[in-house]
Amino acid sequence: MIELYDRFPRTARLVSAQQKWLLTQAAYALHLRRDPADPLSGITAARLLDTIIDFGAASRNTATAFLSELLAYKLVRDVPGSTSKRSRPLEPTEASHEAMGLWFRGQMRSLDLLDRSNRVEMLEANPEIFLRAQPIAAARLIADRSWREPPLSISCFVWTEYGGLILDDFVSRLVNLTPEDGYHRVEGLRFSELSTHYSLSRTHVRRLFGRAEELGSIVIQQGRGTRKTVLAAASFILDYQRWQAVKFSALDQAYSNAVQSITAEEASTRSV
Repeated sequence: MIELYDRFPRTARLVSAQQKWLLTQAAYALHLRRDPADPLSGITAARLLDTIIDFGAASRNTATAFLSELLAYKLVRDVPGSTSKRSRPLEPTEASHEAMGLWFRGQMRSLDLLDRSNRVEMLEANPEIFLRAQPIAAARLIADRSWREPPLSISCFVWTEYGGLILDDFVSRLVNLTPEDGYHRVEGLRFSELSTHYSLSRTHVRRLFGRAEELGSIVIQQGRGTRKTVLAAASFILDYQRWQAVKFSALDQAYSNAVQSITAEEASTRSV
């Protein structure tokens, strides 16, 4: 997520808050499942709403406003040649394709680090894997309540603007992977630096961590001068690990399904 922000800050903003992450993934999956023979298929406000409304992930107004935001940022555009007056089919721009591809590749890289596999190598050899896997993973995660509605320690970050980015940045600064006396130590955390890097107000950053402190997720100890010691509760990090595990499980299964379907098609072609 941090790498995505550094390259595509506007796009990263849309996937760093949980509700917009869900909408982004749903919209992109709609595009990948578009039927070229049907000019009215793909991304529309009505289809996006139908995808998520059963799970209460967003309201009609939120979905419509979200698409307007994507249009304003030039992350989607009108499908060329559409003449429909009832519907407005949209498609991602090149920047969106590149950003989503980068995000997916990063997730595969994380999985490879966990089990020393070669998903990234396979993905680079055959980009079709991404095109097939993304809609599968998106559907599974949108339907999974444990991903949609993370525990309060996580949701206090990810249901706010840039909250997902701040949370990932925070966890990346853990020093001891094994907790000591129930806490992980955090190094290099400066609210001013987070504010500057992510173009956020210091008030917003302080509010995020203030809420986490109220929940007991973190402890901020004042040292000499402006120095502070920041500790993350082991229970908080465990919540984060479990929540991320839901995502990685869905992505791993989607990747496997995509590879299997491609392999089966290639075998069928060879037999013919």
